[in-house]
Amino acid sequence: MPLKEITEQELLQSLDSNQERQAVLFFTPMCGTCQVGERMLEVVEATGRSVPLYKLNINYAPKLREQWRIESVPGVAVMQGGELLHKEYAMRSVDHLFEYLREDKLYPV
Repeated sequence: MPLKEITEQELLQSLDSNQERQAVLFFTPMCGTCQVGERMLEVVEATGRSVPLYKLNINYAPKLREQWRIESVPGVAVMQGGELLHKEYAMRSVDHLFEYLREDKLYPV
């Protein structure tokens, strides 16, 4: 099942109103690595054991790109309670992403 694409405004509203952990894939449409990363995340999402996953076109997310200092795409950001917990740019493997996106994962401060 494809990842749900959201807008920057939708994500900001979700962060304000949602205390649960969630993740977003920052991508650009013409990025081949982004497409591979998205497929890997779709496999992770299909397990039903990860945080909710979304995707956001970085070209239309200037506020978050600046605020979170998104350095490259593809990039996965994990958020909770309106705050960025961690960013990951290496789409190493499905297993790595699965472990990275577990609901009970502890992230370094």
